Amino acid sequence: MIANLFVVGPAGSGKSTFAAAFREWMIKNEYDTIVVNLDPGAELLPYQPDIDIRDVVRIEDIMTEYGLGPNGAQIVAADLVANYVGDIKRDVDSYESDYVIYDTAGQLELFAFRAASNFIVDFLGENRCALAFMFDPTLAKTPSGFVSLLLLSATVHFRFYKPYLNVLSKVDILSDEELGNIAEWSENWNSLYDSLINDSPGMHRELSIELFKALENMNVFRKLIPTSARMLYGYEDIYSALQLYYAAGEDLEKR
Repeated sequence: MIANLFVVGPAGSGKSTFAAAFREWMIKNEYDTIVVNLDPGAELLPYQPDIDIRDVVRIEDIMTEYGLGPNGAQIVAADLVANYVGDIKRDVDSYESDYVIYDTAGQLELFAFRAASNFIVDFLGENRCALAFMFDPTLAKTPSGFVSLLLLSATVHFRFYKPYLNVLSKVDILSDEELGNIAEWSENWNSLYDSLINDSPGMHRELSIELFKALENMNVFRKLIPTSARMLYGYEDIYSALQLYYAAGEDLEKR
C-alpha cells in the first residue's frame, strides 16, 4: 500500500525544500516516490510536482472570478482543493509509488485550521498517513521560540490526530552550539525548562514557562529529527521513523 506523508509548518519553515530533498533521497535509494503540490498559491517550487493542484485551482483565477484580494483568494482556494481530492487520489494511485509526499499550503493556517483539510487528509491519506511538522531553525534556536513551535506542532496534531514527526529543517544555517542546544531541548525536557528559567526575566519568559508546563502535562513532546536539504542530511532518519510506523521497521523493496 502507498504511504502518505503530509508536510506542514509555518511559512518559510522549509516545507517545499524538505519535500524536494526527501524525494531526492528516496529515489537515490531506489524507492519510488512522488510529490503532490497542494498549495494553489505556490509561485516557485524547488521541484517539479508529479501532481499539481495549480492545474485546476489557481489563486489568480480565483481573484478574478470572485473579485478577491490575495488573502481572500487563498482562503477560498484552500477550501476548493477539497473538490478535487477524487481526481488527485486517482492520479496518485496511477503512479503505484512507495511514498507520496504532499506539500501543503505555505501559510500554516490555510491548511491546519480549515475544516476542509481534515477531509483532504482523511481522503488522500486513508489509513496510511503521517504528518511531518517543520521546525524553523531561526525560531527554534531560542527556548521561547522552541516552545512556541512545540505549541503549533501540538495544535496541528490535535487538529488531525495522525501519527507525526517533528522535523528541524535547514540545520546547516545553525552554529554547532545552537544545534546542540536544540538537540538537548528536544531530548531532555528538563534542559528546556532550565533554559526558559534562565531566560531574561519578564512576562514573555513567564508565559513560555506556563506553556511549557501545559505541553508537558499533555505529553506532546517528540524528539526532533534534524535535516539539511542542501546536504541531504537526516533523511535516512526520516525514512526509518516512517517505516517504523508504516511497516514495523521493515525496509521497502528496492525498485
